Amino acid sequence: MLRNMKLTLANPFYYISKPSFKEVNYSNLSEILKSNRNYIKQIVLAANDPKYLYWDKFKHKSLPKSLSMEEQWLLVHMYRDASAIETPIKSVEGENFKWTRLVSFDERLHEIDMLVGGGLFPKSKIPVGDRETYVSRGVIEESIASSQLEGAHTTRAAAKKMILEKKKPKNKSEQMIQNNYQVMLALEDDFKGRELSREMLFELHSMLTENTLETHQQKRFRQDDDEIVVEGMIGSETYTTHVPPDEIILDKELDRLIAYANDSLDDKFTHPIIKAIFIHFWVGYLHPFVDGNGRLARALFYWYLLKKGYWTFSYIPISTVIKKSSTQYAMAYIYAEQDGDDITYFLDYQMRKVMQAMKEFSDFVERQAKQNQKVGQILNSKIALNDRQKQLVFYFISEDKASTTTTSHLILNEISRVTATKDLKELEKLKLIEAQKEGKYVRYYATDKLKSMVELDK
Repeated sequence: MLRNMKLTLANPFYYISKPSFKEVNYSNLSEILKSNRNYIKQIVLAANDPKYLYWDKFKHKSLPKSLSMEEQWLLVHMYRDASAIETPIKSVEGENFKWTRLVSFDERLHEIDMLVGGGLFPKSKIPVGDRETYVSRGVIEESIASSQLEGAHTTRAAAKKMILEKKKPKNKSEQMIQNNYQVMLALEDDFKGRELSREMLFELHSMLTENTLETHQQKRFRQDDDEIVVEGMIGSETYTTHVPPDEIILDKELDRLIAYANDSLDDKFTHPIIKAIFIHFWVGYLHPFVDGNGRLARALFYWYLLKKGYWTFSYIPISTVIKKSSTQYAMAYIYAEQDGDDITYFLDYQMRKVMQAMKEFSDFVERQAKQNQKVGQILNSKIALNDRQKQLVFYFISEDKASTTTTSHLILNEISRVTATKDLKELEKLKLIEAQKEGKYVRYYATDKLKSMVELDK
C-alpha cells in the first residue's frame, strides 16, 4: 500500500489485519465445495448481508464450525472473486477495482428509482409550494456536514445562521461551509448542464477553497513534491490511511475519470446511483488537489445524479448521515484499497447511507406535517396561515430566544424578498411576532400573545 518510499510519513501507515492461511485444510475445503453448497451459501450470506464485511468483522460471526473461520473466509473470497465485476477505476498497480452485485443492491436501487419516478415520498404529500423550502434545507445541511467531515470546526446552529443571514464568514471553518453552500447552489443552477472537464474541476475546486487555500494552490493539480497523503483518526490514534497515486498516474487517470463521468469511456450501462458512487470513490482515490478533495468528491456525486435527472437528491443531505459514521466512511475506502481492490465495501457503505438519509428525510417531512397541524390547532382554524408561516410559528414556540429576519426567511424558503416580507408582516399584524431593531438589522421575535396561546394549549 505504501508506494512512494521517498515519502516520509508524519504518522504510521494503517494496515488492515489479514488472516493466516497456514492451517487451512485444502482437501477438506475441496470436499465442502463439492458436497455442501447450502453451507457455502450460508457462509457467503453471513459475509455479504446486511453489511459487506471484511475479515476483522467476519471472524466474529457465529457460524457452523465444519470449517475454521480462516477456511470460511477463503471461501468467501473465492465466491467474491468469481462473481466480481470490473470497474474502469485502476489502482496504482494497474489492476482494475472490482465489485460484487449484492442482492440488497437491486432492492435499494429499485426503491430509489420508484421514488424518483413516482415523486419524492408520495405518502408524505409534500405541497408543491413547499418543495423549494425542502431543497434549501437539504443544500444548507449538506454544505455544513460535508465541510465538517473535512475539519470545519463550528456548530451547525452558527453555520446555519451565517448562511441564512448572509453574514461574512469569521474564520476558515465558516468560509469552508460558505464555499460549499455556493457550490451546491451552482450544481443545480449551472454545473448539472455541463460536461465534466479539467477546467470544470478547477472551477469547482476554486469555489470550494476560496479564501481557505492560497491562490497558487488553486487551478493546478497536486504534484509529487507536495507530498500529499490522507490522514485520519482510527480508534484513538492518527494514521496515514492513503498515499495517492504519483503525478504521472494522476494525469493519465484524470482523463479516464472525466470520460467515465461524461459516459464516454465505455458502452456498458451502470446504474446512475452506482456510477455516482464510483465517481465519488475515484476522486477520493486520485486525490487530485492539495486540499478539498473530499468536498469535491461529494459535490461530483451530486453533480452526476442531478445531471441524470435524480433531482430528488437536492432534498437529501447525505453527508449528515456520513458524518455520524465518519470512521466507517474512512474504513470503506481502506478496505476497498487493501482487500484486493474490492470497491464493494465503499459501494455498500454509500448505498446504506443513501437509504438512511432518505428515511431520515421522510421522517422529517412527516414531523413537519404534524408540526403544521399542531400550529393550526394552537392558533385556531380562524387564523389562516401558509405552511411557511406555520413552520416559522412552530420554530418560535419550540425554541427559546428564537428569532428570524427577512433575509433568513427568504433564503430558507427560496422565495422573493417581497414574499418573505409579506409573510412576516402578516404574522406581525396578527400580533404573533414583533419586530425589534438591532443595529442595522430588523429581527422578529415571538410576542406575549403567541406565548400565551401556547401556554393555554398545554
